Amino acid sequence: MKQLTVFIENRIGRLEEVTTILAQNNINIVSISLSDTGEYGMLRLLVSQPAEACKALSESGFSAMLTDVVAVKLVHHFGELNRLTNTISSNGIDIKYMYALQSGEDAAIILKTSDDARCKELLKAKGDFEVLRAVDVYNL
Repeated sequence: MKQLTVFIENRIGRLEEVTTILAQNNINIVSISLSDTGEYGMLRLLVSQPAEACKALSESGFSAMLTDVVAVKLVHHFGELNRLTNTISSNGIDIKYMYALQSGEDAAIILKTSDDARCKELLKAKGDFEVLRAVDVYNL
């Protein structure tokens, strides 16, 4: 699935500019993560229309790009995240970053790994984890 990454200056109103552009283009934000890197922030979003969002933001002067990520459904049990991270790391795949998405009873972890394709194959083959498609995440 595609994640939208936007680099924004750490100043008042800059995040609002991003959300305004997305709203004006009828693009829904499904999940959002913002991290501070000093003078800039790294905004990671799952949106309803990734390509259109990237284009609209780029045309408005933002540095935006699409990145492949892995979405995995997790059940609410003690140790599930540990079991997931152990499965991935014990197979030689590095987790670069992650963030969570939850709606009601369902939850998902969004992962960027050193080898997303291999990570998906591994999790599907193991059968203990459900790798989600974009439509599944958008409908959580």
